[in-house]
This record gives sequence, C-alpha cells and structure tokens, in this order.
Amino acid sequence: MAEPTPPAEPEPPAPEGPEDPTGPEGREGPESPGRRRVLAYLLAAPTLAVGVRFAADAVGAQEAAAVVPSPPQPENLFDLGDLQNLAAAPTSGLITVQVHSDGTASFAVPRAEVGQGMTTAIAMMIAEEMDLPLNKVRVALADARPELLMNQFTGGSNSMRSMYLPVRTAAAVARQRLVSTAAGQWGVDASRLTVESGVIRHGSRSATYGSLAEKAASTTVRAATARLKPRADFTVLGTPQNRIDALEIVTGRKKFGMDHDVPDAKPTMVRRPPTINGTVKAVHNAEAVLRMPGITDVAVIEHGVAVRGATFGQCVDALRALEVTWGRGTVDAESDDTVLRKIKAAALPMIVPPLLTKKLDAEFTFAFASNSPLEPDNAIADVRADRAEIWSCLKVPIVAQQDIAARLGLPQKAVTVHVVEGGGSFGRHLFHDVAAEAAEISQKMGKPVKLSWSRTDNFRQGRTHPMCVSRVRATYALGNVLSYEQRHTGSQTDFGHGLGEMITSAAAKLPVAGNLTFAETIFQLTQSTPYHFGVTTQLLNEVPLKFNTGSMRNIYSPNVACARELVVDQLAARMRKDPVEFRRAFLKDKRLRAVLDRAAEDGDWGRPMPAGMAQGIGVHAEYRGAVATLVEIDCRPETVNRKIRDGVAGPRVTKALIVVDAGFAINPRGLEAQMMGGFNDALAMALTSSLHIKDGLPLEGSWDNYFYTRQWNTPLELRVVIMPSESEKPAGAGELGVAPAFAAIACAYARATGTLPT
Repeated sequence: MAEPTPPAEPEPPAPEGPEDPTGPEGREGPESPGRRRVLAYLLAAPTLAVGVRFAADAVGAQEAAAVVPSPPQPENLFDLGDLQNLAAAPTSGLITVQVHSDGTASFAVPRAEVGQGMTTAIAMMIAEEMDLPLNKVRVALADARPELLMNQFTGGSNSMRSMYLPVRTAAAVARQRLVSTAAGQWGVDASRLTVESGVIRHGSRSATYGSLAEKAASTTVRAATARLKPRADFTVLGTPQNRIDALEIVTGRKKFGMDHDVPDAKPTMVRRPPTINGTVKAVHNAEAVLRMPGITDVAVIEHGVAVRGATFGQCVDALRALEVTWGRGTVDAESDDTVLRKIKAAALPMIVPPLLTKKLDAEFTFAFASNSPLEPDNAIADVRADRAEIWSCLKVPIVAQQDIAARLGLPQKAVTVHVVEGGGSFGRHLFHDVAAEAAEISQKMGKPVKLSWSRTDNFRQGRTHPMCVSRVRATYALGNVLSYEQRHTGSQTDFGHGLGEMITSAAAKLPVAGNLTFAETIFQLTQSTPYHFGVTTQLLNEVPLKFNTGSMRNIYSPNVACARELVVDQLAARMRKDPVEFRRAFLKDKRLRAVLDRAAEDGDWGRPMPAGMAQGIGVHAEYRGAVATLVEIDCRPETVNRKIRDGVAGPRVTKALIVVDAGFAINPRGLEAQMMGGFNDALAMALTSSLHIKDGLPLEGSWDNYFYTRQWNTPLELRVVIMPSESEKPAGAGELGVAPAFAAIACAYARATGTLPT
C-alpha cells in the first residue's frame, strides 16, 4: 500500500500531549549532529506509524579544500553516494516505522538483503532510538514501490549512508509519541517518564509499547518532532551484534528465492544457446520432449527454450534431450585476443610530456570476471491475462517492474514485484534478467513457473565484469611526483539498471564537465588518487561490445587501485624509499595516513622474511571511508607447487590485516564481516579467478573451473581493525575492502617474485 503524501503545510500538533517530551534519558541539550531536533510525520493508521522524508539527510557533499600540488578530483567533492542521495531527495517518499499491539516494531526496508547484514543494521537503529530489545524489531523487504522513484535502489555502498538518519528519525518520533501518550493518560509531564525495553514507567505505573500502540495512533497525517539519542548514550548502535537472521541461516530455515511456495509454480529451466545472446531458429523434437516423465510445457523464448516439469531433475533431462538449431549471438566472433586488441586500440592518450623529468610507464590487463553469487539466479512468476506477480532478489525492483510490465503489455500497476532475500549478489542482482525471463515464460506457457538458472547459465550467459586495461604514466624528479595519469579502457559496462536515471536527474549538479557517458560519469564519481602527485588525471574509455556486462563488487576500483598501487611501489623503489614511508609522505588524507600507520605497526611492516615471501600494502579511499590492507604472501616453490585436488595450488597469502575507518560503525561485527568478504573477493581476483572468452562464450562454466577463493588459499590469519572515527555518520562499507586488498596482494606478489605482475 502506498504511504500517504505529507501535506505541504503540516498541521500543528494536536492538543493531546507534547510530541517532543524531553525526559531524563539524556536527550536534552544543545543541537548537534547526534542531538538535533528531527522532523517526521505521524501517519493515519490503526496503530502508531511514523514516517520521515526519505533521503532528507546528506543531500549535499562537503567540499574538500584544494591542496597543492594536487587539486581535488570530482570524487573528492561529490561521490556516487552523494549522487544517490541527491537523486532520491525530490521524491519525498516516506519510510515508515510501525508499532504493533504485541509490543514489536516493524519496518519494510526499500533495499535488498543479499547477505550484507543490512536488515540487522536497520533493526539496530530502530531498537536504539525506541529503547526496544533487538529481538522485538521486525525488518522485512518492501515490494516494488513506484512512488519511491529512485529511493528503492541497492548499490554503491549507499544503504547505510542514506538510511541512517531517516530510520533513526522515524523511530525516535515513534518513541516520543508513545511517551507523550502515556503522559497524557497519567496526567503527568512527559519529562518525568522513563523508558526501558519497550516499557514506559512513572513511579509504580507502567505501560508497554504494545498497550499504547492503538492509543498513540494518529487519525491524520501530521508533523511531529523528536530529538535523536546522543551517541554517548548508545547501547545498541556501535556494539557488535550477531545478525538477526543468523539462527535461521545456520539451521536451514531461512527463505531464499527458491524456498518460496507459490501454488502450481513448477520447476522450470532453459536450454541456452552455445554463444552469448544466441537465438532459436528451430526446435526439432518438442513433442517428444513433452512426452518425457514430468514435463508439462516447452516454450521458445528470446534466448533459449524453456521446459517446465514436476522436478528440476526432470527439467535437466529434458534440456539434454532437446534438439535445437541456433541462430547467431551478439559476440560470436569475439575471443580474449580480439577483445584485448580492440581495448588497447581505444585507449586515450597521455597528456603530460616527460620534459626534463623521469617517467614511469606501466600497463596492466585484467581479464573478464564473473559476479555470480553462490545462489544461482532464480525467480517465480505468475502471469495472468490482466496481472502478474513476481518473486525475485532484485536490487532495483522499480526498474524491474517497469520493464516487465512493458514486456508483458500490462500497465505497471498490474505487476506486483516482491523482493526476496538473495544468497549473495556482488552486483548481479542490479539486473533483473531472470525475473523478466520468468515472466516471459509464464506468459507463454500460461502457468506459474519457478525458474532456476543452472550454475553454467550464470557463468556463461549471466553478467560479467568487463575485460579492461589500465595504463599509467607518472613523471618524477628530485624526490617529487610531478604528474600522474591513468587511462582505464575496457569493454562497455552496462549501467541500464537505475544509475543512469539518477545521473540524468542530477546532471546539472554534478562536478563533471563535458558530454560524458553514464559509465564515464560513474567512473569520475568513484575514482580519485589519494596521493599528492601533481597534475593528476584519471580517464575512462569503453568499447561498445555486446557482452552481457554489469558492475561487480566495487565497480572499477579494484582494477584501478591495483594498477595505481603497483605503480606507487615502483615509484618508491626508483626513489629508494620504503613503500610505506613513500605512501605516507604523499597521502592527502589524514584518515588514510592513520589507517596506513596502524596497519604498518600492527602488521609488523618490514620484518625479515625468507626469500620468496614478502609483505605488500595497499590503501584506498572511497564511499567516504578509508582502508589500508597489509598482507604476507608465500611464493616459494614448495608452496606454489603443492598438490591440491585439481592440480597445483599457486601462491598463498598467509597473513592479512585490514585497518578500516568507515565512519561510525553501526555494527562492528557486520563491518568486520564486510571487510573479510571483500578480502576474499580480492584474493580471487588477484590470484585465481577469471573468465576467458573463446568464439563468443566464456570457457569457465562453474566453480570447478572458475576458481573463486578456496579454503586452501585463504590466509591462516585474517584480522580486521576498526579505527575509532570522529564521524557521526557511517560511510559506505559493502565494497570498501576489495580494492586495497587486491592491490596489497599484487604488491606482495611483485616483491616476493621480483616480477611486476601485469
């Protein structure tokens, strides 16, 4: 149900009790980021419901002062998260915290939960501001809500940045409303009441939130204010908490996409073409396949042949039995070498000539990579003549709803899209390919379907992170770096999932000039060099090849930062300086220097190591956070050549230390998990994982030959240090740890082997 729109002129508070009681819990005092008065709305509802203007906080970014010799880059002034907040603000969509008669509070979050622990962090915000036990807060995922426009988007490490104050505001107003209701019933001043664990007390009298939920409800939409709890009084936020769904996960009770039951939605799979985006010319034995055990339907779709059966095993048998003549795909003539030639030919030129200076030129090639999560893509669709209902893990459900409605020939309001929790994403669920395909199949078969892609479908026909080349030129003289240029070139990245619309809506306010593409704009809003390297330029160019591409965790940053940090080590060596001291001398940001110093100290930087082993370090700033990663790698022959199940192991990172300043850490345990996950992604990208294209199709088709990080090559010691932060707000953290870890591993490998990896 759409939330009511707040009135242009909010009604004055009703005379039934003060809406901003300042009790003895320490919420009085001067205005500050943690104590300021906040505005929300009481919504007309049977029980207490409080809404707040979504993304009302942090629309503008703080401008960084220009520092000689390197001026700020666009990302320093206004980053991707600022863009998301700015694009969301004008819609004024409401987020709502509701209080129920059983004493619980609930919130339908307009974001996707894919294992990052976002629902736990949201629950912590509500529990903190309402003085409720965490186990009395229920957080679910909202269906697609078109009225939110650009507010229902999960990506860019932005969820906590954009929701931290709005959710707390709604919860704080709910608490104040309950307190004022109790005060009115008892005829006492609200400041004399205390609240603990959802129970309001005054002397011998007490009332639970549940007993007051209906009495506190408003019959009209009206403005209300409250004061946020000061950080010094936090008892939940900032403390390590287990995930609220941890028990369900480890006991197998947690519901993911394929666990949902929809009447008559039978297992469905697709026989796919032998090249990317191939088409069906003819199916030669459809009738015979229909006679196979359990098979109910066979249908030709845009990129394959779908079969529906009683079990997935029967579907697999039917797929193998199909005889199909295939049409060409979109990249049939492309292989790794042809793509690489086109990328190198499209690289933009360097600008700064090395006159009277020394120069360092380097070029790094990064292969295609898969963003396939552990859970294969899946969706349930029930399409009827006049309506449709979809269940899938979707990070941009409004775009999915619009596109599916257009494909089905239905009005958007006739398509209901339920967002379900996913077993990972890493960028994959920004796209709704599987949901749209399930809708197409259901419409053609006239029946509900439970579609699952196979693992091989995910790797070969799903989204991939594009192959790219990063060229770097640095000029230096007399102990100074005078210029730094980076030209990043790749196969085109598809951003047709909502970010493009955000860029269009905010174009006039972006700190980028020229007629940039969506990809170039995102590159400028995410990439900056953290060093004073004189004249600095970082530019992107992409080749429009028709692969199915998309963002992978941390978008461009892992490749860009890896190339940069390898060059930084090379510059340090040429100037005969220690890599850590060199970085410290040139870093712009005091937070980066702090995490670097802590990593060097705690990681015992510079300790003696045997030949073939080495330390490496990488730093990175993004999403208003800062990270340093220090690793130790073992590249000795006895390690590299040790036997494993499928061959030899290769180098092993034996120790890793991650030091992070991500602003206020809402849940330190969740932040630690995010850093560990990012590290394991980086370890795979650096040492073991890549897709290789031959004649229009990736060769790797599953985890058995796409070597994501395994237990045998993870560090025996992996530690995360969370730095105390002066910030009152969280920075983005979901992707923050990937880039510096990738860079640190590559730098360690270079030092251990004496060979620059390119």
